[in-house]
Amino acid sequence: MNRETAQNAAKNGDRTVRAMMCHDLSGPDGLTLDSIPVEGPKSGEIRLKIRACGVNFPDLLMSRGLYQFKPEPPFCPGMEVSGEVLELGADVSGFAVGDRVVARTMSLYPGFAEEITLPASYLLPIPDAMDDVTAAALFVTYYTSYNALVEKARVQSGETVLVHGAAGGVGLAAVQIAQALGARVIATAGSAEKIAFLRDQGVSDVINYSDEDIRARVKEITGGAGVDVALDPVGGAAFDASVRSLAPGGRLCVVGFTSGSMGTVPSNIVLIKEISVIGIRAGEFALRHPDRMRAGFTQLCDWFEAGKIAPEIAGTFPLEQAADALRALEERSAIGKVVVTIS
Repeated sequence: MNRETAQNAAKNGDRTVRAMMCHDLSGPDGLTLDSIPVEGPKSGEIRLKIRACGVNFPDLLMSRGLYQFKPEPPFCPGMEVSGEVLELGADVSGFAVGDRVVARTMSLYPGFAEEITLPASYLLPIPDAMDDVTAAALFVTYYTSYNALVEKARVQSGETVLVHGAAGGVGLAAVQIAQALGARVIATAGSAEKIAFLRDQGVSDVINYSDEDIRARVKEITGGAGVDVALDPVGGAAFDASVRSLAPGGRLCVVGFTSGSMGTVPSNIVLIKEISVIGIRAGEFALRHPDRMRAGFTQLCDWFEAGKIAPEIAGTFPLEQAADALRALEERSAIGKVVVTIS
């Protein structure tokens, strides 16, 4: 949606709202605050007032045209939002005006915006104890890690889980979920500050990949046994270390490549160690299996209310500074989740 289209919409009497649009694939510098039209809800849809939008690494990758889903500019980033139901379309049940909800926009619908209209099936209720910023930080990273550890790797109590990028959004979610499942966690991070943070999160075995060899340290920590599960949103050297750190029959969950480098698995290692390499695309899984996604989100909310998981908010940015939110991810300065707030 460009300025000319928005201006024409305003002239025609259509409702417009502020949105941060990506106009070219130059990264955060390509984002500009614009106006976009918002239509009333059709049958099966809901119009939503957005209060907060979680910022995820795929948002940054899409702003540079580097993600597997490549929207054409101009587009509005944002994969998950929290807010309030403003208007219901026909044939919508289970929601009422004023309900607090989280929505899976998945970049198919605007996230860095004041309002959106989208299918009611994309919405989930927010527990009363969860504020809007926390709700906006929960779905993508926590359901991604839930999908990996619970639905795909089937982590059991007493198993050992290696988590890379453990101070980031997906990594920290994986740490907390693994702990909630009763697993032992070995975490990796790249700075003394992040190491200290993870120790405060109750992780006793933390590896600083900047000056320690991951494979050697995993071998030392596990007494040579290796890990049952590795979760890797980083790729590159972390991926290679994971393959060689798995115990026989281990499972490697491939979540992403934030390092910019993709690893490969020698087939002889797969054969000899009988390991499984599992691709994780939680958003696609949720579209194919909405009932399982809702059950997973309910479990996450139950863990939140029980104090077993809690998103760490690294920082919040107002809508007009959404580009700075993406820069915080690009600079790897954030510990936890970055959130854009919309007043």
